[in-house]
Amino acid sequence: MTSSIQKPWFDAYPAGVAHDIDISAYRNLTQFLEESFKKNAASPFSVCMDQWMTYGEVDQASYAFGAWLQKLGLPAGSRVAIMLPNIPQFAVTMSAILRAGFVCVNVNPLYTARELKHQLRDSGATTIVILENFAHTLEEVIEDTPIDNVVVASMGDMLGFWFGRWITFAVRHLARMVPAFKLPVLKKDGQNRTVVSFKDMLSQSGTLTLKPPAQTLSDTAFLQYTGGTTGLSKGAVLTHGNVIAAILQAHAWFTPAILRIGDVTKINCITALPLYHIFALTLCLVTVRWGSHMTLIPNPRDIDKFVGVLKKRPFHLLPAVNTLFNALLQHPHFKTLDFSHLCLSQAGGMAASEGTAKRWQEVTGCAMVEGWGMSETVAIGTNNPVTASSFSGTIGLPLPSIDIAIKDDDGRSLGYGEIGELCIKGPNIMSGYYQQAEETSKAFTSDGFMRTGDIGVMDERGFTRIVDRKKDMILVSGFNVFPNELENVISLCPGVVECAAIGIPDDKQGEAIKVFVVRNDVTLTEDDVARYCKHNLTGYKQPKYIEFRDELPKTNVGKVLRRELRSHA
Repeated sequence: MTSSIQKPWFDAYPAGVAHDIDISAYRNLTQFLEESFKKNAASPFSVCMDQWMTYGEVDQASYAFGAWLQKLGLPAGSRVAIMLPNIPQFAVTMSAILRAGFVCVNVNPLYTARELKHQLRDSGATTIVILENFAHTLEEVIEDTPIDNVVVASMGDMLGFWFGRWITFAVRHLARMVPAFKLPVLKKDGQNRTVVSFKDMLSQSGTLTLKPPAQTLSDTAFLQYTGGTTGLSKGAVLTHGNVIAAILQAHAWFTPAILRIGDVTKINCITALPLYHIFALTLCLVTVRWGSHMTLIPNPRDIDKFVGVLKKRPFHLLPAVNTLFNALLQHPHFKTLDFSHLCLSQAGGMAASEGTAKRWQEVTGCAMVEGWGMSETVAIGTNNPVTASSFSGTIGLPLPSIDIAIKDDDGRSLGYGEIGELCIKGPNIMSGYYQQAEETSKAFTSDGFMRTGDIGVMDERGFTRIVDRKKDMILVSGFNVFPNELENVISLCPGVVECAAIGIPDDKQGEAIKVFVVRNDVTLTEDDVARYCKHNLTGYKQPKYIEFRDELPKTNVGKVLRRELRSHA
């Protein structure tokens, strides 16, 4: 039986990996950050477009920004949204919010206006830090959100005086990547809204004092939004203790792989996955724990530039989703890179394919190590041993201080080899869903395990394999897409009577979205539906395939049979 008493996976742990972690090592994330900032002040924190930033510079800028946020008079625990790609401003902003005593709300910069409005309203965020490239989206909805304060960043703000000015000019005027926008300073109720540039905000806050906030491990640090079965995303409440636990767990688990580097402060972690995603965010914080540095990749879709960056200096950790590993392998110059320093190729966010893993190891000489996790688990819940010499096809073992169980629908733990729902317990597990008591209650079993919605089977050594998903969630390039959300949106398209969305296997994305549409307007075309989706859904949520049908298969009570659609897709 896979009970909380028997933990067979300990015998399969690599030598030197502790069975448990102690989150009481820190009072809160603020202490964690500030200790690293001071200890590693002169060391590089990140490099972006060949422009370096030290820990000391992050410390100074986030102190000033945090003091500015406090001067706004926000109540303790206020939510501050971050809508930034992988640029230096992200770490500064995240650190500032936490150091000021507030809550980070990570926002996908590619959200449509509809998606952004929901997240800002649901989280109650009153302040947002946004890259100017996306400010036009905020303009569409700002009057229907609680936003009182906007900090608008430009691409080159923290890339040095001359180079930064050039990058900002190039992005605005040469690449034309900043659509025109105008954020209203006056709100509907006649009150003033603060709208300030990132650079002006920092210049205004140089003489301000940051007051240490009263924070405990049980206080909320992040609202990390994830797909919702109701069709709307919901915020996983991640406490300071949850995030610290995840940092310490990943640190312990990765240690055997990085021992051969010697000085961990020399580690170069490639940060191509978006930092608003929990997987990349957690690994960012692990690098802070090591005192090492990140190579920030603002646009990993530009594989030519990405490979060019990898060519410039030794890299040690390369976390990615399967689609990104595969895209790199397809590039003609990738195999010419120096992989002699690469000690960990960490796969997560979506299922890794055996074919991609095999090719990756052949080219790099480094085995792809697959893990599993969710926003609700602060990224990694299970992982294969980093000492593995080949791809296993499993999601590995629970990390230190984590317990997993395979349970039936009644919450009873099943034996080895029996298929059931993967359930998880540990100090990294969210405290619940923000302002959704019913959803939170449904997410946990009576003995405190969180239901993941994944169907798995565990062997006698404690390795687990995912065999199916209990939910109808579609996994596109590592991002959760819930059919209900797509169907709710597409059903509002003129001419659509009803629709159903499913995921179908896709070599590049893991899964692609296919939508079946019943229409009452014969002039409605696939292109019409696709254009509607493009306007209302983020890129990864847009269907790749659209098929018109006279009717959808349903149960006797009228529920659409998605499994039948999948079987004939």
